[in-house]
Amino acid sequence: MSDEVTHDRVQELLLANDQLKQVNAELSVARDKLVQSEKLASIGQLAAGVAHEINNPIGYIFSNFGTLEKYLADLFSMLTAYEAAEPALAGTPAGAKLKALREAVELDFLKEDIPTLMSESKEGITRVRKIVQDLKDFSRVDSAQEWLRADLHHGIDSTLNIVNNEIKYKADVVKHYGEIPDIECLPSELNQVFMNLLVNAAHAITAERGTITIRTGLGSGTDVDKVWVEVADNGGGIAPENLSRIFDPFFTTKAVGKGTGLGLSLSYGIVKKHAGHIEVSSVVGQGTTFRITLPAVRAAVEA
Repeated sequence: MSDEVTHDRVQELLLANDQLKQVNAELSVARDKLVQSEKLASIGQLAAGVAHEINNPIGYIFSNFGTLEKYLADLFSMLTAYEAAEPALAGTPAGAKLKALREAVELDFLKEDIPTLMSESKEGITRVRKIVQDLKDFSRVDSAQEWLRADLHHGIDSTLNIVNNEIKYKADVVKHYGEIPDIECLPSELNQVFMNLLVNAAHAITAERGTITIRTGLGSGTDVDKVWVEVADNGGGIAPENLSRIFDPFFTTKAVGKGTGLGLSLSYGIVKKHAGHIEVSSVVGQGTTFRITLPAVRAAVEA
């Protein structure tokens, strides 16, 4: 009888030990996901801070450029008047001096090149301002972590600008945006999802250059009150045996040091928080498509 009791007790202890191991593993996963989430939030705060600091001096430069262009237009008008008076000085020492100076500074070339330089510089500053604004929109740290009505297209475009360096050397981006309403969401968190999907799509492209296609649209059938976003690539695809595991924490097919295996897991959690769902379809050698479906109104989430 005592042997049976001992055996039962050992079985209970083994079961309890297995349960403790499982709980410990779940806690470890939750902790690492929380750390990764905090890292992303810290990066967002840093990006917003840098964007804010850059925004002020860029604003001064942009404003001064407008004034400088006006001054240059006035100077060119004055130069035109001087040039009209030059023939009257022909044969005089002053006329000879003006002619020599004109040739030395290559005045005709300067009159053509300066407006071009100004235009290119202004375009560069406009580009910097756009990047700074996209950084602020991407992080949205300047606003509280509240549910807002947001334009998903704007979020995708801002995110594309942020990850442009990861994509531009690997793929062309094609957009097929549908008519979709603004949705109630946490914009900065959805931007993190878009970032993960876009970067993963770029990394999946094994050819010299590929294509990343972004599509959006309204749901149909039971999803008529929802919107969807697709990110598709024509990369190497995901092996069937890995397809069911890609949202598992720490699972990655990337080389050591190239990924944490938390990007898609965090994205899955964010989409679930929005009461949406994320699906994936892939064919080895042809590419992968991720599709996110989200409710347009938060009331549907709470229901």
